[in-house]
Formats: sequence, C-alpha cells, structure tokens
Amino acid sequence: MDILTEKDVQKFRADGFLALEGFLSARECDALRERASEIVARMDVPAHCRVQFSTDHDEQLKTQGNAEYFITSGDQVRFFFEKGVFDDRGEFIVPRERSLNKIGHALHAYEPVFKSITHSPKVQNVVKKLGLTSPVVLQSMYIFKQPGIGGEVTPHQDATFLYTKPLGRVLGVWIALEDASLQNGCLWFIPGSHNNGITRRMIRSPTGTFPLTDFTGRDQNYDDSLFVPAPVKKGGLVLIHGEVVHRSDANTSNTSRHVYAFHIMESKNTQWSPENWLQPTEELPFPSLYT
Repeated sequence: MDILTEKDVQKFRADGFLALEGFLSARECDALRERASEIVARMDVPAHCRVQFSTDHDEQLKTQGNAEYFITSGDQVRFFFEKGVFDDRGEFIVPRERSLNKIGHALHAYEPVFKSITHSPKVQNVVKKLGLTSPVVLQSMYIFKQPGIGGEVTPHQDATFLYTKPLGRVLGVWIALEDASLQNGCLWFIPGSHNNGITRRMIRSPTGTFPLTDFTGRDQNYDDSLFVPAPVKKGGLVLIHGEVVHRSDANTSNTSRHVYAFHIMESKNTQWSPENWLQPTEELPFPSLYT
C-alpha cells in the first residue's frame, strides 16, 4: 500500500515540501519519546558546557570545545542545549529534561527504536515513491523545541550544511512526536524555493585551523509574506527538499514540540562534499536506507 499518492509526489516536486498526517501511530511516537527521556535521564553533560568563564580566552576555548563537539558528532549520540540553561558554574538552572535543544546525530545507528523507525517499511515506501534508488542515511536528530525557551530556527536550506554535487539529492524526513502548531513552532516554507539553488555554504576549515567551520557566500533576504505554515498533528510527517527555504518560530507556548528528524541522500551518481561538517567515518559509513 503506497503512503504517497501520485498527487502527493507532484505536490512535493512543485512545492519542495509535503505535510502528511497520520504517518506514525500514537504508540510509535510515544516509544520514541520514552526512549529519548531515558537517554536524557542518563546523559553526561559535556565538559565544555561545565566550564566557568572569566576571560575572552576561556570563552574562545568554550566556543572551540562546542565546535569540536559538534563537528565530531556525526557518528555519536550527543547533547546540544538551549541558551541560558546553565549558571556560571555550569549547573542547570532549569530541569535537565527542559534544557536540551536536540540530541544528534547518529540515533538512527545506535538506538534500536530510532533505527527501526528510520528503516521502517513506511519510510522506505515513501522514499521509493519519490524515486530514490540508493538512499543512505546521513544523520538523525531528536529536537525538543522546549516550551517558552525553544529558540527560533532562522530561514535556511539544508543543502547549505549538507552539500552535494549535483544539488537536490538530500531529503529531510521530519516526524512530529507531538502536535506541531502555529503556537509551539511548526515549520514554515517558501513553496517552490527549492528551484533557485543555494547562495551560502557551511564548510569545514582545513585541519588545525580555527574556527572549525566557516561560511562561504551569504543567505538571501527572504520576504516574510512568502512563507506558508505546515502544522501537523502528533504522528504527522513533513518531507523537506534539501534546497527548500524553511524556518520555525520560537516556541512561546507552554507545550513542547518534540520531533524526530533525519536526512537521506540519493547516493547514486552523487558526490558528497568532503568540505561538509558531517563526514562518514570508519565506525559509521552512511548506512543504506533499504536494509
């Protein structure tokens, strides 16, 4: 049974995104949420978050520690925090389960519940329907969008961070584990903006130089009136073309917006840029989706 109709596929190709209700059951959503809360309960807070700062040099070391922690997270399960959740001694000033921005970037490889959803027949069915023949999984994230403090995500294109030749080979799979509404920070898109290429890239700096990543080019200024919202209920799916412009607002509500998201690349006749922050490793080559 195909999950996407031919009309859905055409809509995705025209708009660069597609929202679909009822992709996961409530039980599947709850299993992912329960596992995430177990991971949070036993997390070790990374050392660079615990450092007390006094000087610019210390601040720079923190920034470097933060950057190092990020760019080596492709084959790890790591923790990324919202701003202002630690005091100057590195202790939590909010409950730890309310402190996180996201967990990333290899849940799909090391966490069985997340792995089974990522490689599920449902996901494979959708991706086959979109015509991908040799898809691989690049990264995965559990995103919290905490009530009251979940920060905005400014307009961007995933291909800025996940660059391929040719462009357009990356697909984002974004699954709402709770209702994603206008109030708690659902996604917004500029329909058709995946046809205009990209103007900015995040690249790894040469080994031994700092900062560890840099940007080339610059983002365009986007007309706010062009964005349309894509709210979905718990269990809803949003498919995201790698070049479509999208954003989400800060969460000003008192409800969280938990999401499991992962990125897939069509590997056939595609070159993954060696300048991307995310690189496959010996421990974790990009796994095939169809396994």
